[in-house]
Amino acid sequence: MPSFDIASEVDIQVLDNAVNTVKKEISTRFDFRGSPVTVELNKKEFQILLEVETEMKMKQLIDVLISRSMKQGIDAGAFDFSKDAYPSGKVIKKEIKVRNGLAQDDAKKIVKMIKDSGSKVQVAIMDDIIRVTGKKIDDLQEVIALCRTNSLGLPLQFVNMKS
Repeated sequence: MPSFDIASEVDIQVLDNAVNTVKKEISTRFDFRGSPVTVELNKKEFQILLEVETEMKMKQLIDVLISRSMKQGIDAGAFDFSKDAYPSGKVIKKEIKVRNGLAQDDAKKIVKMIKDSGSKVQVAIMDDIIRVTGKKIDDLQEVIALCRTNSLGLPLQFVNMKS
């Protein structure tokens, strides 16, 4: 029976390349010259730490991070900006969590959406991926189209297609 997996993963090497590109661009920009700017990637915790002087520079740095990440192929929805920036001495710090893998509640939302659509497929949550199995490939393609049209706020990849 044909099947595929729904995943939400970020390649750490691509993320590292994006962060390095941001560092390079910030070092050459005139508006950041002479001000302390730190962009660090914690690969174990999938977290990016930003440090700048002012709130305006923080917004500019986030814009650069999003644009450079999107050029590297990372969806902007992969970044969790829910934590507010906080002052620490003379700088403002912000921790940005990078979503890697589907959380249990997000997986349940996707499964409920697929089952409510009436598609003739079986859906199973397996750790941080969702396995979708059906009798016809057309049914699976309908599920992929459904997931793409509904804005879930998550970057989804459809991988491991088997027929």
